[in-house]
Amino acid sequence: MDKRNFLKNLALSGIGSVTVPRTLQDWLDFAATHPPYALADDENFWAGIRGQYALKPDYINLESGYYNILPSEILEAYIAHIKEVNYQGSYYMRTVQFDNKNKMAAMLADVAGCSADELIITRNTTESLDMIIGGFPWQAGDEAIMAEQDYGAMLEMFAQTAKRYGIVNRILSLPNHPSSDEEIVSLYEKAITPKTKLLMICHMVNITGQILPVRKICDMAHSKGVEVMVDGAHALAQIQFRIHDLNCDYYAASLHKWLSVPLGAGMLYVRKEHTDKIWPLLAEGSRKPGDISRLNHVGTHPVHTDLAIADAIGFYRKLGPARKEARLRYLQQYWTSRVRNLPNVLVNTPADPARSCGIANVGISKIKPADLAKTLLEKYKIWTVAIDTANVHGCRITPNIFTTTAELDILVKAITELSA
Repeated sequence: MDKRNFLKNLALSGIGSVTVPRTLQDWLDFAATHPPYALADDENFWAGIRGQYALKPDYINLESGYYNILPSEILEAYIAHIKEVNYQGSYYMRTVQFDNKNKMAAMLADVAGCSADELIITRNTTESLDMIIGGFPWQAGDEAIMAEQDYGAMLEMFAQTAKRYGIVNRILSLPNHPSSDEEIVSLYEKAITPKTKLLMICHMVNITGQILPVRKICDMAHSKGVEVMVDGAHALAQIQFRIHDLNCDYYAASLHKWLSVPLGAGMLYVRKEHTDKIWPLLAEGSRKPGDISRLNHVGTHPVHTDLAIADAIGFYRKLGPARKEARLRYLQQYWTSRVRNLPNVLVNTPADPARSCGIANVGISKIKPADLAKTLLEKYKIWTVAIDTANVHGCRITPNIFTTTAELDILVKAITELSA
């Protein structure tokens, strides 16, 4: 590559001002001398973090909400785990497999803010929440409450459970731009009847990025004797919280999203007092009362993925949860603030920074979401996903910590041109 093209590529990647290569530890040492929010807009620092990723150059990846690309550090550790498990064979599977999984669950519980005996490692959020939906002790006529903006897999599970057990599903619709927490709480409160047993809510709505007032909803529901199940697929390791502070009954997340664990790992929290009443997804032998392991029979599975949880947590903590959250918030506000007032543009995510983090959704009038996503990819080389359901019509934009403002400038340019 000649000098001109080299400098051009640096400029396009947003790291043209970086002149001295540094290791990850160099960047982390630098960050340690600055408050987390002071680095949110430091492009040099984040270009250094970007250097920890191998990124496909064919497009700008603004679809991190489905699966987070692993930084090289985690990927290399994961490959080493695969080799080691393969090297030990059945000896590993019959000896330390379960102890290691328990250690990973304990580390994860510490990050999530709950007790180790209230959390299990699953394969993803869908498996976790479907275990609660399908394993809840329903009686015919019981009612469940959810929103049409909730994830489709869980809505489908509730529909199947209604057919199987005769429960009634009450589905409400969330406003994209609520005026207050009380507006959201009131929506759920009005849907509750004496027959309501379970309420499902998103911590962060996957199609818009809106953060719901989970604690307020849980307190309200508990005052009426209703349990709350939280879909936290996008919240864990994107925003900071502790499950115990949320006062929910069940909480699930996918670790392959913002925690950057390899594909195949999720988590489920069950409040201690509910453990024994939930039917496991797969039958398990007898356990002592309150032992959450009764819900964790998954058969033979890729145990090397479990081991990578420790590596992902290590990277997350080294980077700094507050630092990561601040950067993701900054990136979302960076591009949404430039397009919100454009004609024909509709941002389906609250403008209030406290009501969202890194995820947002944008639509353009008279352009179908699928056509918008196709044009962004083919004309502007931007990879995203179309959302066209439940009062949300646009493309979900999910940058990551490796995303540069130079890349987001291309997104803003595209939206500006298309909206005209």
